[in-house]
Amino acid sequence: MKVISWNLLRLTGAAVADVAALIKSQHPDLLLMQEATQEIDALPHLVGGHFHREPLPGRVHGLAAWSPHELPPSVALPLPVSVMPGRLAPRVAQVLRLGNVTFANVHLSHGQLLNRLQLLRVAQAVDGKAAVIGDYNHVGPTLLPGFRDVGPRQPTHHAHSVLPFRLDRCLVRGLHCRATSALERGPSDHRPIVIHLHAA
Repeated sequence: MKVISWNLLRLTGAAVADVAALIKSQHPDLLLMQEATQEIDALPHLVGGHFHREPLPGRVHGLAAWSPHELPPSVALPLPVSVMPGRLAPRVAQVLRLGNVTFANVHLSHGQLLNRLQLLRVAQAVDGKAAVIGDYNHVGPTLLPGFRDVGPRQPTHHAHSVLPFRLDRCLVRGLHCRATSALERGPSDHRPIVIHLHAA
């Protein structure tokens, strides 16, 4: 199974035509997107397939998934929020099943403690063979009991005047990874990551 994850960079980044071009060139079994706006809803009209989008509360963007295969409706899993003044906006994970594997599409908060709590919540909510993929928004080791980090190791986020970071990751349970890569970033500030998975 070939899975691609891409943070599109809302409003100013990758447009629906860019996403369609990625699908046509890479032929993924599943494409997970972060910072997907309503414009991306037109994707099935360009490339066919099945599509679901989960808006983030109070935001113009959210999480989206596309597949050429039948894709049951996704579920928005609420994630822990900060209780501090000026707290970050609430986040959700997009949880869906493709075959016998549960996928969680994530765009975690920037707070280094908060995003780890969010990741733990996702892990507790998925059963069996699972993959948690997306923009983790944290640096350093990603440790989650029962899961292995199998995503590409090179930097995936390039912002102006900031050192490149590896923010886009893939943690799996009950799955093997045959190969990974990070593609050219195109109009976004994130590189799409590609993961080839099969059941353990």
